[in-house]
Amino acid sequence: MMLVQDQTEIFGTIAAPTGAPTDLGGFIGGAIRIFLIIAAIALLIYMLWGAFDWITSGGEKEKISKAQSKLTNAIIGMFIVVVALAVFQVIGGNILNIIEITPEGWKFNLPKIGP
Repeated sequence: MMLVQDQTEIFGTIAAPTGAPTDLGGFIGGAIRIFLIIAAIALLIYMLWGAFDWITSGGEKEKISKAQSKLTNAIIGMFIVVVALAVFQVIGGNILNIIEITPEGWKFNLPKIGP
């Protein structure tokens, strides 16, 4: 009677994950890309909400002003995201030279220890 079997038959083999970022710079670039997608979706939803409120206001001045406020805030938010992205690109890419734009997205050239 065999009490211990070959462990590879029971559990299989473990392989390294694929598609995951291999360095911190790639991870940070991916995180920024995800943030921009989430910000764009949030801005679109907020703009549509303001437009819907304006359409359904029925001509009431208070509801129209609240809808205009939502639309204005969405446009200001979009402007802030674009300006922050541009300033980040200028400082990180042109001044500090730590950002490299690749076909896969942004790659941060962070200092490394060792070879």
